[in-house]
Amino acid sequence: MRLPTSPHLLIGLEVSDDAAVYQLDAHTALVQTVDFFPPIVDDPYAFGAIAAANALSDVYAMGGRPILALAIAGFPEDLDPAIGAAILQGGADKVAEAGAVVAGGHTVVDREPKYGLCVTGLVDPAQMTPKVGARPGDRLLLTKPLGAGLITTAAKRGLANAAHLEAAVASMLRLNRRAAELAAETGARAATDITGYGLLGHAAEMTRIGDVGLRIVASALPLLPGALEYARAGIAPGGLRRNQRYLEERGAVRYIAALDEAQRLLLFDPQTSGGLLLAVPPDRADEALRRFAAAGEPCWDIGEVIAGAGIEIV
Repeated sequence: MRLPTSPHLLIGLEVSDDAAVYQLDAHTALVQTVDFFPPIVDDPYAFGAIAAANALSDVYAMGGRPILALAIAGFPEDLDPAIGAAILQGGADKVAEAGAVVAGGHTVVDREPKYGLCVTGLVDPAQMTPKVGARPGDRLLLTKPLGAGLITTAAKRGLANAAHLEAAVASMLRLNRRAAELAAETGARAATDITGYGLLGHAAEMTRIGDVGLRIVASALPLLPGALEYARAGIAPGGLRRNQRYLEERGAVRYIAALDEAQRLLLFDPQTSGGLLLAVPPDRADEALRRFAAAGEPCWDIGEVIAGAGIEIV
């Protein structure tokens, strides 16, 4: 497929990053992204807010600031109007929390409800944090715990503990806004948000350019309450197994640590509105952790960037 391009398009399809970036002038570029999906929780307001946080996250992953959003929705003809209104309100309120506005959108008739956003943001091209750009020695920092996919799948099957689901929803509702600001303040060189491809799927995208690999410490990975329990019970979303097969069959991951199958599953668990994975210069990693702690933002040091290729799990 051939598409028109422009010298102003800094990041487009040929790079496969979290969002497109189009330069306006020497110090300003537009960041553009779109994301939507069917409900992952029963509460319509929470679903709308989570979907919005998930879409906004792509702008934060690029180091940008959201300014404008357009809603994208598909609703069944017989859906209670109050449910659709709650979904839209949840999304609008989350966008407002991000300091942006919903300025319109588009809906279609669909058998299954779907909702999301097209988000526009701004970034200084010199301050972008694309997926690539990490250097050997950089520390890997993660800003949200893993396991949301396992927990919401358990909830859909009526098997989730209420406290576990509540913690997962709270994590998904949390914007990556402050985390992105702190990443910029501490010189993060590369970033991505952890969503449908799971931790290792998105981490692998950071190794595409530059002869770099990642070394991730399994015991350092933060987990949502109950996530490992559901993995050990064999409860897993379909996308998890696809993520695992794709990376393992290509030899993109090497297990040096002795992990059981449930522990491995968590590495591939599809997240919704997951955290940022940051590559921070080694001489600034401790400062970053201190700043995150002082701001009340979660952050974990989970490994490092190494010379080579692929991902080692130690």
